[in-house]
Amino acid sequence: QLQLVESGGGSVQPGGSLRVSCAASGLSLEHYAIGWFRQAPGKGREGVSCISSSDGSTDYADSVKGRFTISRDNDKNTVYLQMNNLKPEDTADYYCAAELYLATSSLDERDYEYWGQGTQVTVSS
Repeated sequence: QLQLVESGGGSVQPGGSLRVSCAASGLSLEHYAIGWFRQAPGKGREGVSCISSSDGSTDYADSVKGRFTISRDNDKNTVYLQMNNLKPEDTADYYCAAELYLATSSLDERDYEYWGQGTQVTVSS
């Protein structure tokens, strides 16, 4: 059984940076596509970024393009989301999700089976 644990959230001022991590246990992430999603208070869950299981192709929501970068370290069984130039509207709980052999990068939460518990990110002055 694959288990995902997010970490690295916290509070930061606008313009600051954070790196959130998604560490897996139980199985290797090597053949899993990973998605990062977020849910702000009172809003639905939004796909932020994803990386495929096949060629490592990535995708980003328009709202984070040029500011967020997803990467994976298979040796550490961890996927990262580097978030730069953070804005107050980035405030949300951030979740990672995994799906086995999802060859295309997907920002659709319905494509993912395994989910972490989330880590909170607050951007405020």
